Amino acid sequence: MRALLLLAALLLSAPAARADNQDWTQVARGRYLAVVGDCVACHKATEGVAASDYAGGRPIETPFGMINAANITPDVETGIGRWTPDDFAQAMREGRRPDGAHLYPAFPYPWYTRMSRQDMDAIFAFLRTIPPVRHAVNRNTLPFPFRIRAAMIGWNMLFFTPGELRPDPAKSEEWNRGAYLVEGPGHCGVCHTPMNALGGSRSSEAFAGQSLQGWIAPNIGGNEALGVGAWGVDDVVQYLRTGATAWTRASGPMAEVVEYSTSGMTEADLRAIAVYLKDRPPRGPAPPAPLAADAPRMRAGEALYIDNCAACHRRDGAGVAGMIPSLKDNQITVQPGVETLARVVLTGVRSAATDLEPTAPGMPSFGWRLDDQQVADLLSYVRNAWGNAAPEVDVSLVRQQRERLTRGP
Repeated sequence: MRALLLLAALLLSAPAARADNQDWTQVARGRYLAVVGDCVACHKATEGVAASDYAGGRPIETPFGMINAANITPDVETGIGRWTPDDFAQAMREGRRPDGAHLYPAFPYPWYTRMSRQDMDAIFAFLRTIPPVRHAVNRNTLPFPFRIRAAMIGWNMLFFTPGELRPDPAKSEEWNRGAYLVEGPGHCGVCHTPMNALGGSRSSEAFAGQSLQGWIAPNIGGNEALGVGAWGVDDVVQYLRTGATAWTRASGPMAEVVEYSTSGMTEADLRAIAVYLKDRPPRGPAPPAPLAADAPRMRAGEALYIDNCAACHRRDGAGVAGMIPSLKDNQITVQPGVETLARVVLTGVRSAATDLEPTAPGMPSFGWRLDDQQVADLLSYVRNAWGNAAPEVDVSLVRQQRERLTRGP
């Protein structure tokens, strides 16, 4: 009898499960938060694996080597089927697996740590509802010495500040919601904030943009020339919802963000993100003086533009509203780095496809037709015509990009 009373007391005093895959309100919230966090972009299964958005294996390029994204389906052998809500929260908050091994910040726990425990539990509850997929992923692909996970202890001491993001009482509810989405589950700073030599984010340059994986993750702060400072809130919302505005279209990694994540977010959350980003400090270099119109490189670039680009982007660089991006008054055109521009010219590109913008127009490759010097001259012209102003393009940068694209990641 005493044993039964003790067992009853223990059961009554035990806390309720934080993540309940039968609580469909919590599961639905977790599914939405997984969309906000763009989990599919990294954890989508590689080809040849049973169809799953979360079975992992996709290689993620980092400055230190390639890392394969983990299987986060509830498979008990190769996924997270044995994890508890506390295990999941530990990974999100501290960057550590249940066995204590440190995760690399390619899994953006320095941002996820700012989320509420309630939201972490909701995501875990959702992940428990998806079909388990048996797919073993090699998680130790970094070269020596970067594969030594214990090194993350020192990295965390230098660059990781755990803790939930707290609202700023001096700001509006909408601003604070945007701050939470951008700084937490959306982890926008992973790509758009420059990194130092050790892979830590330079907080003093938050959202000022950087070169990443052979693309430019552009400035998305309040800078009017380089960021979204000159955009209206409605412009930012439209871009995130559809992947397109009247003058630009999302491509490359940002196309995936739009397709997998922001196009599935609510209007209110997109507006909150826009309000927060537009209020960020206008970081980034001041625009230089444009190249003189009669400079030899401008003359050469203009001739190349007329022959190869003007038919679509128009002689005045204005493009076709809603279809072909404008090359003037386009922040991508004048970013300090030219990786995206060179890549688009060399290999072509296809823009994001969403329910509201299903066409996904593409641009053909000109790498077969133009040599490195011609590409450099063409881009120097585009970056300094029609009121644009940006550093001229060195031919060595185009050569490096062509070599990178030829050999692959």
